[in-house]
Order: sequence, then C-alpha cells, then structure tokens
Amino acid sequence: MTNVVDVTSKNSLPDHTQLPDSDGTFVKNFQEHPQSILLTESIWSKLEQLHPDGRFAIGQDSGIYWRITEPPQRGAEAPDWFYVANVPSTLDGQMRRSYVLWQEIVAPAIVIEFVSGNGEEERDQTPYKGKFWVYEQAIRVPFYAIYEVQKSNVEVYHLVEGKYRLMSANERGHYYIPPLGVELGIWSGIYKNVELPWLRWWDEQGKLLPTPEEAIVEEKQRTEQEKTTSRTRKTTGRTRKTTG
Repeated sequence: MTNVVDVTSKNSLPDHTQLPDSDGTFVKNFQEHPQSILLTESIWSKLEQLHPDGRFAIGQDSGIYWRITEPPQRGAEAPDWFYVANVPSTLDGQMRRSYVLWQEIVAPAIVIEFVSGNGEEERDQTPYKGKFWVYEQAIRVPFYAIYEVQKSNVEVYHLVEGKYRLMSANERGHYYIPPLGVELGIWSGIYKNVELPWLRWWDEQGKLLPTPEEAIVEEKQRTEQEKTTSRTRKTTGRTRKTTG
C-alpha cells in the first residue's frame, strides 16, 4: 500500500525541480510521440489566440503530481497529453520537469490517454490508484479522453457534478471541448509518412486544424489555384476581345 506523506510535518513542499520527471517505464509504442506532437502542433496557433499573453502549458507524457507519497512517483499520473490554461510557460526561467498541483493550483482542462493494451488501465476507477478515479476525483480534470488506436475510437468524458459522463459525438463524429473552442475526433490520413487513424482537432465549423507543414502546403495550393484562376480569366478576356 502506498504511504502518503503527512504534509503537515513538512516545512516546505517539493517543487518540480525536486520530484522525479520519469518513472523509468518505456513508451508503449512508436505512435505515441508523433501522436502527441501532432496534437500540440495543430492546436498551437489556436492556443496563441486564446492566450496572447502566452500563459498556458502543454504536457506530453509528463507527470502530474497530485499528492505526496513515498516513493514520489506513486503520487503522480503521466497523461500522454494534457493542457493547462492561464499558467506561466516557465517557472523561474526553467521549463517544467513535471506539473505539481500543490505548486501550481490550476488543474489541467483536458487530459488524453493513448491506449496500448485493453483499456483497463485508462478506465480503472480504483480509489487513489486508478487513472480514471484520479482524473475524476482527485485532480478533477473537466475533460478526459481515451484514445484507442487499434479500434480507431476515442471516448470523451465530461466532469459534471463531480462525476465523469460519457459524451456523445456530434453530427461530424467529433466531441466539442469548450475550454479550447475546438472539436476532438479521429482523422484517417498520413502524418510523418505514416498512414493511420490519428487523433486530431477541428474548429467549431468542422475545419481540420492543420500542422505548420500542412498550413504551408495549403497556402501553396491556394496560391497556385489563384494563379490558375487569374490566368484563366486573362485568357477568357483575350478570347472575348478577339471574337468580339
């Protein structure tokens, strides 16, 4: 059984520089890192609009410390991806090694877990141990998404009156996340030369949020289309003058 340290006996609480930033486990599969990067890259410009002061944080396979235990890692969960609003991007000029709730106070607005096994770990409601319980009852994250790549499926839960309720998808098969003003869903396509179902963001109108690379390609295509349209108009105009 995990021993919880009595914080009343401490003169001060540990911060992100004093807590382990890894539990020593391997990444479960090769898709996890590109999937996290895809989520971050495509939402970044939206977050800059939401936070012109730059006060937000994104964690990718990073620990969220929610209680003090011995060993320390047992008091943390490490979502594959999470977003926190209205917190500084750095602490005392340093990048966070982990996210420490008693230091930062603000809970993440959304956490996302990528399933590699059968999903039991991500849905475990065992008090003080299960991921689902910790996000719902301890950290109280408003939105919790469980992405199962093998099933090409995502479940999204919304915290309502202290309990997670499974959300229903909209007509596009997406889930609206109000704190971000975007929709979350599954996109089948090629990212980093790999064709798979990927978890992605869309705007409120259902337009896919592009990565910077995709945005460049889209801009080139738009420019080429404008040039083609302009040439067609000029050719049509000359033809009309000649025939007239």
